[in-house]
Amino acid sequence: MSYREKYRPQVLDDVVGNTETIERLKVIAKDGNCPHIIISGMPGIGKTTSIHCLAHQLLGDAYKEGVLELNASDERGIDVVRNKIKSFAQKKVTLPPGRHKIIILDEADSMTPGAQQALRRTMEIFSNTTRFALACNMSNKIIEPIQSRCAILRYAKLRDAEVLKRLLEICEMEKVEHNDDGLAALIFTSEGDMRQAINNLQSTHSGFGFVSAEHVFKVCDQPHPIVVQAMIRACMKGNIDGAMEKLNELWNQGYSAVDIVVTIFRVVKTFDEMPEYTKLEYIKEIGWTHMRILEGVGTVIQLGGLMARLCKMNLKPELFRI
Repeated sequence: MSYREKYRPQVLDDVVGNTETIERLKVIAKDGNCPHIIISGMPGIGKTTSIHCLAHQLLGDAYKEGVLELNASDERGIDVVRNKIKSFAQKKVTLPPGRHKIIILDEADSMTPGAQQALRRTMEIFSNTTRFALACNMSNKIIEPIQSRCAILRYAKLRDAEVLKRLLEICEMEKVEHNDDGLAALIFTSEGDMRQAINNLQSTHSGFGFVSAEHVFKVCDQPHPIVVQAMIRACMKGNIDGAMEKLNELWNQGYSAVDIVVTIFRVVKTFDEMPEYTKLEYIKEIGWTHMRILEGVGTVIQLGGLMARLCKMNLKPELFRI
């Protein structure tokens, strides 16, 4: 069984991060007075898990017949909203006193606006027996009328310390051999996504038996930050040859332009050897390049141009006068 499922929180107390929001859910679980809710945030930070924990705590043994879950992989067009959801909302179920049936719509932002429109009336008609919980990555993809009927909870990315604490617990329970650099690499590659971090931990452990930074970057197949740091240092000295050499090294390893530019951004963001004002200028240039690459110009020339512009910032302006 994957670690991800094995260590998926069963109660709200076990959910990592977003402490204030989870506290609000705990109050709801205790009082049983649950509004319609929308939880939005990045993938892998515990949105769906929180809703399931809440439903379990609210309904206890009646969870099976008191919850309807529809995921993005299920059919969720207008017909389903009119038939399946409506018939579930009308169904009589014996629940603990003062509790409501719960309809969980996961990845709700991938529902068509038409299906969402069909939902708005259902939410009101059956609101005294049924509550809706919507999980989505972007709450602005949910139509306004539904947003106004719900309490919106926003989940932030998990902090490094929170991810680290959970990884250490899992390493302890699974007897995973690791070093600190290995865990730091897992945190770097997951970028606040707990699910990704746990998956990468398991992949590295089963592939190499030991979790070190080198192994993690091999498994996750991301450009190694150490190479990227060397590249940035060369740019800070205005050494274009050194920067291009590192860039070509990554390019020849087969990384795509997006992989490289995203890693450059993340390395610069947390790079301590660089004064703040330089960092801001660098990030501005990296942003422009990232945008061009996403538009489809993912060539080594784009990245070379970025290196040149980063080097140019550290050279004297009079060198460029003609």
